[in-house]
Amino acid sequence: QVQFVESGGGSVQPGGSLRLSCTFSGITFSRSRMAWFRQDSGKERWLVATITFDGKTIYNEAERRRFTISRDDVKGVVYLQINNLKPEDTGVYFCNIYPPIEPWGPGTRVTVSS
Repeated sequence: QVQFVESGGGSVQPGGSLRLSCTFSGITFSRSRMAWFRQDSGKERWLVATITFDGKTIYNEAERRRFTISRDDVKGVVYLQINNLKPEDTGVYFCNIYPPIEPWGPGTRVTVSS
């Protein structure tokens, strides 16, 4: 059974940093291209970044400089480091494989405000 569980979100001030984590079950992690998505209130989820099984990363162009996706194959965790947070980063972040599959996890909410 596929399950994704995201964590690490929170309320932070602009300029702060967060590291989001994703654990999962029911997928072959070592062969999976993993991804982080974001959903803003009332909008569709959109792709933030992906990382292949061998560590190649692709970012949404707007996020490239402040976002870092990584994976720990030993621990079975995917991370999304977000630096210099901005109010426009506010949203719910989800992890999944890419292309994504159902069911989605609950996501982790990031709120950036002063």
